[in-house]
Amino acid sequence: MRDIYFQKMTPNGYQQILDEIEALKKDRPAKIKQLQEARALGDLSENAEYSAAKRDLRHLESRLRYLNKQLQYAEIVNPQDDSKVDIGTTVKLRFEDDDDIETYQIVGKHEVNVDEQKISFDSPIGRAIMNKSAGTTVTVSAPACSYKVKIIEVKI
Repeated sequence: MRDIYFQKMTPNGYQQILDEIEALKKDRPAKIKQLQEARALGDLSENAEYSAAKRDLRHLESRLRYLNKQLQYAEIVNPQDDSKVDIGTTVKLRFEDDDDIETYQIVGKHEVNVDEQKISFDSPIGRAIMNKSAGTTVTVSAPACSYKVKIIEVKI
């Protein structure tokens, strides 16, 4: 029997999936109507509108199945302790090579948004700092190089 893989995420990430599902469900009737209208145009083998509408509806249905699977296997992580880095915590890091200080939120894989300073717990830096405390210096093994970061602060 194979192990079930749970998708770790924050409560906010779970809500984002729910919101996207709702938006897709609202869009579904319009996609079905487009398909019906395109089908009514006649010869389906030469009907580009029909092909496009069919593709769009298939894409929507596929995305809904994917998102529902994400929810089915979701493990919502609510950090209880700000003494160690965990999913949902915000960390302030000092990069040892240039003394830059950056603040990141540790999130699930599908929540990653570099522009919003949200990084995955499973990224090289995320793996290096998970379950570590403020004041700890760790080595991050990235594909291009290795570097050191010091955890300055951890907060919920």
